[in-house]
Amino acid sequence: MPRQWMDDGRGTDSRTDGVTTHDERALVLAVDHDHDHVRNAKHVVFRTSPCRSAPTTEQEDAVAAMSRPTGLIASKGIELLTWGTPNGYKASILLEELKEAYGLQYTAQGINIGQNVQKEPWFTAVNPNGRIPAIVDHDNGGLAVFEGNAILGYLARRYDTERRFSFAVDDDDYTRAESWIGWQHGGLGQANHFVRFSKEKIPYPIQRYVGETERLYGILDARLQDRDYIVGPGKGKYSIADIALLGWVNGLNFTTISIDQFPSVKSWLARCWERPAVQRGFTVPNPPSVSSLKPQEGEAAEKTRELKEIVDKAKEQYGYKYASP
Repeated sequence: MPRQWMDDGRGTDSRTDGVTTHDERALVLAVDHDHDHVRNAKHVVFRTSPCRSAPTTEQEDAVAAMSRPTGLIASKGIELLTWGTPNGYKASILLEELKEAYGLQYTAQGINIGQNVQKEPWFTAVNPNGRIPAIVDHDNGGLAVFEGNAILGYLARRYDTERRFSFAVDDDDYTRAESWIGWQHGGLGQANHFVRFSKEKIPYPIQRYVGETERLYGILDARLQDRDYIVGPGKGKYSIADIALLGWVNGLNFTTISIDQFPSVKSWLARCWERPAVQRGFTVPNPPSVSSLKPQEGEAAEKTRELKEIVDKAKEQYGYKYASP
């Protein structure tokens, strides 16, 4: 199973089996965007389709040759410590947008949460919670910022000087963006644990959290019905409110829910994917193994079908009926 869709680093104690997947094979990268300020690091940059289901053999060989991160490697700019999870992609996508818009340079290290790198002392000195993503701003006294949404806010305030991806504090859309970002943080994600990662498939929490996920996506679909983006005047402006949701929506089918149920959300996701910075951000440090815009194939598709049957039986057992809001 693609562990990247679990959490952001609670550790191997929450794994469901002893199988090592493609996503757990030490995809530890240092993606160097400015060679001058990186100390003694091996750098491998590979290009992949953003919807690739697994790394190629060449990629795996390159990653296997790399050393495990043991500390910070940059001396200036932003240093991103992350992994290929929905929350991790928040930081990498915004950093790619800021790089394209303003020339902001950053260094990224892949923190393999399947190997518990995020629990090592050097990492918890950056983020005491031992989760990804985290950043260190070497140009701001080494300030460490953790939690994906906090990182979005910090980068927008400090580096999005023309408010291309955010809003001025005295703009009502600033508050609206905060509301939608908070909505994402509070609601999306729980279904993955009970459907995919819990060893015991317990009907009540499965139908409860899959149902809640469907309810929340119904809310988002209604919001986007006559809009291009979540917040902003008119049909909206692409902003950190959208970036906060991209990783989660891109992995919706991992919960066994089809994005086809939510046509406005599907159109929004496709629209965001057209942005080159979004495509690049979804490869840092490793690409997602699933995408709501690409049908699953082979073993992955069969596993999803099996889980969908479990979900449907759980819904039937408890008389679940879709309703939103």
